[in-house]
Amino acid sequence: MRRIRTRLTLHFTYQVLLLWVIIVVSLIIMLLALINYLVNKDLKRTFSTSALDGIQAETLIDHDKVKMNERWSKMLGEQGYWLQIINESGSVIYSTNTTADLKNSYGAAELLNIQETRRLGSYYVVSSLASDADGPRSVLFLMGTLDLGTQQLKEWFQQYNSGGIIRPGAETELERQHIREDDYLQIVDAAGQILQSVGKAGKLGTGERYHPLDLVSVRAEPGRYPMKLSSYYDETTGNTWLLHQGKPNMKLVKQTLFREIMVILIVIGAAVMVLTLAISIWHGYRYGQPLMLFAGWFERMSQGRYSEALTEKERKRVFRRNGKIRMRYRLYKEVIAGFYEMATKLDASQRERKMLEQTREEWMTGISHDLRTPLSTIQGYGHLLESGQFTWNEAELKEMGRMIREKGDFMLELLQDFSLTFQLKNNAIQFPLEPIELNEFVRRSVLRYVNDATIDTASFSFEEWGEDLTIMANPKWFQRMLDNIIINAVKHNPEGTEISVRTGEDGENAWISVSDNGRGMDEETRRNLFERYYRGTSTDETTEGAGLGMSIAHAIVIAHQGHIRVNSNPQQGTEVIMEFPLIP
Repeated sequence: MRRIRTRLTLHFTYQVLLLWVIIVVSLIIMLLALINYLVNKDLKRTFSTSALDGIQAETLIDHDKVKMNERWSKMLGEQGYWLQIINESGSVIYSTNTTADLKNSYGAAELLNIQETRRLGSYYVVSSLASDADGPRSVLFLMGTLDLGTQQLKEWFQQYNSGGIIRPGAETELERQHIREDDYLQIVDAAGQILQSVGKAGKLGTGERYHPLDLVSVRAEPGRYPMKLSSYYDETTGNTWLLHQGKPNMKLVKQTLFREIMVILIVIGAAVMVLTLAISIWHGYRYGQPLMLFAGWFERMSQGRYSEALTEKERKRVFRRNGKIRMRYRLYKEVIAGFYEMATKLDASQRERKMLEQTREEWMTGISHDLRTPLSTIQGYGHLLESGQFTWNEAELKEMGRMIREKGDFMLELLQDFSLTFQLKNNAIQFPLEPIELNEFVRRSVLRYVNDATIDTASFSFEEWGEDLTIMANPKWFQRMLDNIIINAVKHNPEGTEISVRTGEDGENAWISVSDNGRGMDEETRRNLFERYYRGTSTDETTEGAGLGMSIAHAIVIAHQGHIRVNSNPQQGTEVIMEFPLIP
C-alpha cells in the first residue's frame, strides 16, 4: 500500500505541475505572440519612425561590413522604402531597395540639409545617427520613400495659387485635368479649417475643421489611415495645401490601442479556457475510465460472477497482447492485481461452498440411508416386544437382544465414521507423527489377518522390501488406513480370492501395494472409489463396509502427505498403491 500511495501522490503531483507548466508556457507563447502582433501593428502604423529604430537595434556593423535581417529588407520593399547606411567618410556601406538616382557618397553639408529638411530630391527621408555602431565610429541610417505628392503640390501652387488658395474658376480645370477619382485636394488655414476642397473622395467638406492632432497623426502614423498625405505650406498666407492619395473610406477617427489589447486578451483568455477544458476532459477520460472499469467489476462481483472479473473486451482494453498492462492503466496495476486476487479467492470460496453444500447433501442422504435399515430392525423388534401377543423363550429373547445390540453398535460406529470423515476433510484432527519402519509394521498388520479364523474367504501373502523403509506416521491411523483397504478387498471379492501385500521404494518415496485377483471394477467405480457413500451399505455389512472406509483411507493417506491410486479392470483384479515420503 505504501508503494502505490507514493506512486499515486507523485503521479498526481507531477500531473498538476505539468498542467500548470503547459498553461504557463501557453500563456507565455500567447503573450509573446501578442507582443509581436502589437509591435508589428505599431510598426505598420508608424513605419517611418519605428522601422528605423528596429533596424538600427538589430543591425551589426564591423569594419564597414553590415549584417541585417532579411525580413527588414523585405518589409522595406513592401512599404515602398529604401535604406542606406553611411559611414563617417560619407560613403554608402549598405543599401537596399535603392534606385539609380540615389548617390553612393554624400558630403557633410548635404547630409545636414537632408536631416534638417527630411527631403532628398523627390524622396521623403528619415535619418538616425548611430554612435559607436562600428566600433568607435558612427554611422548614419537614411530611410526614404518616394513623395511625388509634395512635388505635385508645388507645381499646382505655382500654377493655380491666388492669395494662398485656388484662384477663382480654376477648381473645375484642376479637378478635371489633375485630380484622380481616388484623390482629393484640400486647402486649410492655420487653425485647421478647410477653405477649399477639390475632388469627390473627401469626407470633410469646405467649412469643416480638423482637430489639432488629426493631420499630425496621419503623417506620423500613416499605417492607421487608408490614404497617403502630402503637404505644401504657403509662408505668405499661412495656408497649407493637402493632397490625399488613396481610397478614403472612413473619417479620421483615432483608434486607441487599449481596445485592441482588450480584444486580444479576451481571445487569449478564451484560448486558455479551451486548453484547460481540453486537458480536464483528457484527465477525466484517463482517470475516469479505470474507475468505470472498477465499477463494472464491482457490479459483476455483487452478482456473484467472480469468474468474470474482466470481460473479453475489457481485458483487451487493459492488457497488451504480451500480457502487460497498458500505459493508461499502469497506475492502478496493484489495484487490478488485488481485484484479480480477491475475485479468485471469492470464486474459489464460492466453489468450495457449493462443494460443501453438495457434500452436506451427500452426507445427509448417505447417513439417512445407512441409519434407516438398522432403525427399522430395532423398531420392528420393539413393536413385537411391546405388543405382548407372543410368548418368547429365553433363547429367542437373547437373539433379539443380540440383534438390537449389533444394529445399535452399527449405528454408533457409523456415526463415528461420519464424524471422522468430516474431521479429516477439514483437517480438524491433529495427530502426532513418529518414525516407523514400514516393512515390519505392514508385516504385523498382514499377520493379524492371516491368523484371524473368522476370515476364511480369502488368503493373504506379504512380500517386503530388502532394505529398511522409514517414514513418519501415526501408528493408530496408519493401521486404520491399512485395515480399511484390506477389509474392502476381502468384502467385495468372492471366496478364494488371493490378497497380496507388498512394500517397496521408488526414489524418495516408499510404497505399499494391496492387490487381489478378484472381480475388479469398471472405470466409473474406480473413478468414484474414494467418494463417500458411493457403493452404499446394507444392514448385513460391517462398519468398514458402510461406504466410508475408502474415503477415510484416502483422507488418512493425504494427512500423511502421501498419494494413493487404484489400478483395476473388470475380472482382472484390483491393486491399491500408496506412496509416502521416506526419511533418512
